Amino acid sequence: MGTVSERDPRLASMPPEELRATMRALGYRTQSDLANAIGVSRSSVSLWLDGKVGVPRPVAMLLRMLKNAQRRAF
Repeated sequence: MGTVSERDPRLASMPPEELRATMRALGYRTQSDLANAIGVSRSSVSLWLDGKVGVPRPVAMLLRMLKNAQRRAF
């Protein structure tokens, strides 16, 4: 069956590897930390990290904006 990005690359707005790196860069140590910060369930974050469900574009945009803002602040 394959991951979301293998089935339809347009649905993978943020690959799992980028999500992991962004989580680390923003200081989120656990799936629950990220889920609580952005108002989603931990199981959603788990599905994104496993590549079973694509990261919604608004979430990907938010995380990238936060990461970029953090870079500018330091």
